[in-house]
Amino acid sequence: MVAHNLLPAIPRSTPALSLRVRAKDAVADGVVSLTLDHPDGLRLRDWTPGAHIDLVLPDGTTRQYSLCGDRWDAHSYRIAVLREPAGRGGSAYVHDGLMPGDRVGVGGPHNHFPLVPADRYLFIAGGIGITPVLPMIQQAELVGAEWQLLYGGCTRASMAFRTDLTRAHGERVRVRPQDEYGLLDLAAWLSTPAPATRVYCCGPAPLLTAVQEACAHWPDHSLRTERFAAAVRSEPVRRTPFEVELRRTGRTVTVTPDVSVLHAARRAGAEVLSSCEQGTCGTCLVPVLGGTPDHRDAVLADHERAAGDCMLPCVSRSHSDRLVLDL
Repeated sequence: MVAHNLLPAIPRSTPALSLRVRAKDAVADGVVSLTLDHPDGLRLRDWTPGAHIDLVLPDGTTRQYSLCGDRWDAHSYRIAVLREPAGRGGSAYVHDGLMPGDRVGVGGPHNHFPLVPADRYLFIAGGIGITPVLPMIQQAELVGAEWQLLYGGCTRASMAFRTDLTRAHGERVRVRPQDEYGLLDLAAWLSTPAPATRVYCCGPAPLLTAVQEACAHWPDHSLRTERFAAAVRSEPVRRTPFEVELRRTGRTVTVTPDVSVLHAARRAGAEVLSSCEQGTCGTCLVPVLGGTPDHRDAVLADHERAAGDCMLPCVSRSHSDRLVLDL
């Protein structure tokens, strides 16, 4: 069984900070890291392993990146960004346009991928999916938990932070580039459920699917995943229009089948920060004050969906004729 989140969903009410790019470094083929700090040297917001920030670029683009630095450093954040040639331009801007000294907006941090206590951890990372795992390893070390890392990537040169990991942790880190080893041998790692072990996996969708299938016979909630891309979704429960009351904006809008709740709310004047618009990043999470959402995201856990007190308006819709949102 898989769980995506065990913490309460937190609405995006925290204002964005204006931070400075203190350093920009190449950490692998096609991957750069950014170190961000406050231009006045102020302390930054605390965060926990698995957290990400909303990066608001100077061109107005917003993207999510996992925090992969030292959570005990109160004065800087570190993220790593993979260049995605087929992306929507955010990673290209970071690689080609963003320079040390530039200012960026930062929202959060937010955590939909929290590290829960366990005696043992098996971390499985694919490519840039290593980023949320780095502070998890640091936390496991801090509390004395046993852990192992299975790290895959296209080539050794494309795998960020691999040298630091192997140098610091030796045999606990298994680096398995695909051009040398083929696909990760998940059966060898997951065929037998390990007692008191949590499996954390982050990476491309095919890896997540394969890990979920391999962990199907593990105890409930053993596996936790974070997605970069949307999972295949079923059709909406209803295909007819419904109303959405924007409580703070003071307007009610009709949402037709061809328009998302997010876009309908924006047209009515509500300010909603968003990024992926695929239901995977959690940036647009909003509180639900009335009605029953039709959850279609890949972020909320089952108990959060059942509570019905928040939703991701970029992809989710409505069971009821009317929703009331805290917008």
